[in-house]
Amino acid sequence: MGQEISDSEFDEAAFAEFRRRVGQETRLLATWLEQGRLASTRRRFGFEIEGWLVDDHARPSARNQEFLAAAADPMVVAELSRFNFEINSEPLELQGGALDAMYEALQRRWHRCTLAAAGFGVRPLLVGILPTVSNSDLNIANMSPLQRYRAINDQVFRLRHGAPIEIDIDGVEHLHHVHHDVMLEAGTTSLQIHVQTDAAEAARAFNTCKMLSAITVGAGANSPYLFGRRLWQETRIALFEQAVAVGGSEYSNRVTFGIRYAHDSILECFEANLVRYPVILPDLMDVPAERLAHLRLHNGTVWRWNRPLIGFDDDGNPHIRIEHRVIAAGPTPCDAIANMALFLGLFESLMRSDGSLESAMPFERARDNFYAAARHGFDAQIAWMGLPPMPLHELLERHLLRQAAAGLEAAGFGDDETERWIGIISERTARRQTGADWQAAWIDRHGRDFNALVEAYAAEQSQDRPVHQWSLN
Repeated sequence: MGQEISDSEFDEAAFAEFRRRVGQETRLLATWLEQGRLASTRRRFGFEIEGWLVDDHARPSARNQEFLAAAADPMVVAELSRFNFEINSEPLELQGGALDAMYEALQRRWHRCTLAAAGFGVRPLLVGILPTVSNSDLNIANMSPLQRYRAINDQVFRLRHGAPIEIDIDGVEHLHHVHHDVMLEAGTTSLQIHVQTDAAEAARAFNTCKMLSAITVGAGANSPYLFGRRLWQETRIALFEQAVAVGGSEYSNRVTFGIRYAHDSILECFEANLVRYPVILPDLMDVPAERLAHLRLHNGTVWRWNRPLIGFDDDGNPHIRIEHRVIAAGPTPCDAIANMALFLGLFESLMRSDGSLESAMPFERARDNFYAAARHGFDAQIAWMGLPPMPLHELLERHLLRQAAAGLEAAGFGDDETERWIGIISERTARRQTGADWQAAWIDRHGRDFNALVEAYAAEQSQDRPVHQWSLN
């Protein structure tokens, strides 16, 4: 969940003191890592999934404050815009029954969200980019009333010296757009998977998540349209990277795939935060340094597609988890859990394998795979672990679906549960129908009526059938 701050206006003294505290807490984290304080013998996972609120005209509805009050659930929280919200999960141990339990919990919470929204005539929707969202929707008036969002907007434009944000995305079609606030970010909603890992293997886990990004972003693509243009299969990747760009060098981009793997320790990411990324939320908190509050807040303003996080267990012990942020929201709760199963199965399989993954998959290849899959989805040419390049759908069918199933089985999942969730990805792959593919095919058949597209999408989503079973009628 996002961390709220106490103010949105800061002076230079606050920036200097915040940087000092982040440095102090980074050194403390280094000491803890040397001492083995972040050791963990269990693998846990959880998720955040972001949603939209739409009205009876299939347009964004900026009513998340009424919605959140009606939902009355601490695990359902505000997002950047008033027409977005976020559902969080309780963490579970990665073991048999956990995927089914995650699905049942998400179903119950989604049902409550649907009822809460219906009370004032709106609907929740899971989709990476809402096809009907317009430039006029993405404005400061529709920003959720939280201090941190206003401060991020102010500080991004301070670093940009007031220059507007320029979006330039070349895909099936081309989009060039100029914007004057950070609300373009509100056009992107995602499924974010968290996996807790032992500190000693956190660097390998971080690198593994980077390698898997191409697979999960392509297999879960659900964002082909923005402002009426067909762009990438997962346009959300390009949009988010450009929506909060602060300018300057590649190293200062706040949304990034990164420039290399972690070499020796996950500490390298937090040291990079300190050196490369200007502070944008210098909220000074009266808490002990051992809470790492300033380090964690600063880390929360660097939106790596795979982001290491420091958290605390219920007993107060610190832990490390990796947040895998590349997958689009939707198309349904069952698709979301299937996407998690694919990621977790492949993650477990690779983490348990022998040898150097980084040698088999150099960073540059993982990066190029990622952007190719975001652009082209199942048709992307992927170079994977010594295999000849092949389309993503073929790589999944010939190699990775079996590997994901084996990873889940190694983690203790039974055959039925594994088949239930990996089977959804298998069918989706066989039919070549992600959410992005379905949206594009619907438009090809019915024409560019995006309101009708959203209505058809919402009707299919309400059945909670996986997207490979959706009709184009």
